[in-house]
Amino acid sequence: MDYRFEASRNEVSTFTTQQLRDLFLIEQIFSDDHIQLTYTIYDRMIIGGAKPVNKTLSLQNPDKLKANFFLERREMGIINVGGEGTVTADGESFQIGKLSAVYLGKGTQEVTFSSKSADSPALFYILSSPAHATYPNVKLEKNDVVTVTLGSLETSNHRTIYKYIHAEGIQSCQLVMGLTILEPGSIWNTMPSHVHDRRMEAYLYFDVDPAHAVLHLMGEPTATKHLWVHNHQAIISPPWSVHSGAGTKAYSFIWGMAGENKDYTDMDFSEIKDLR
Repeated sequence: MDYRFEASRNEVSTFTTQQLRDLFLIEQIFSDDHIQLTYTIYDRMIIGGAKPVNKTLSLQNPDKLKANFFLERREMGIINVGGEGTVTADGESFQIGKLSAVYLGKGTQEVTFSSKSADSPALFYILSSPAHATYPNVKLEKNDVVTVTLGSLETSNHRTIYKYIHAEGIQSCQLVMGLTILEPGSIWNTMPSHVHDRRMEAYLYFDVDPAHAVLHLMGEPTATKHLWVHNHQAIISPPWSVHSGAGTKAYSFIWGMAGENKDYTDMDFSEIKDLR
């Protein structure tokens, strides 16, 4: 498990592009027959991916957690962005296809990941945050997810937001999770930009054409920085940072948050004319 420390907004204002990438970009989420994990100090979120190809993968218990098992004091959200696969939790199996999800509550001890076919392996994107309350393990099919359509083609941000783990969806202790799909011809996500000081956020960009990329904006609204992000790469976004992006072609991304509250609308917006 990789480990990422925090950086203050004053530090970040002096960072080079490489320093930004080293601290805030996770370049490899999925690796054949491995579970890749990154622990960020921001709200103690763990960001990762499981890609079972030729074998079933078991969720291990990294020493850094100092726990008896991974989810002893944590909860986990899993969204599949690949082929069909199965998440098994304490003997209960959840079969999910692309863009369906599984939530695992605090206290779940044994977790495994497998794919239906090695030719089209599942790609399980994982977010895990600390939890002080237990909620039941459950799966949610994409067709049952609460959706909201926003933006327009005229402003290049026509998109559909899918809310998986949130106040009106899968119940959790503090984890919030969902995804956004942009319509063809639209490139902007999360515009106008916003921050939410009470929780961090992480983005996984997926379904990004291999010949294209997303220009991800971060930093304070009046001192933005940028990172070029490619398919199946993730961004760690501190609570004080904006998190917007523009692609060279339409794409999708999974967003996930943890922190003081689960209020999806808790956002402090910055007007476009004020961005710097």
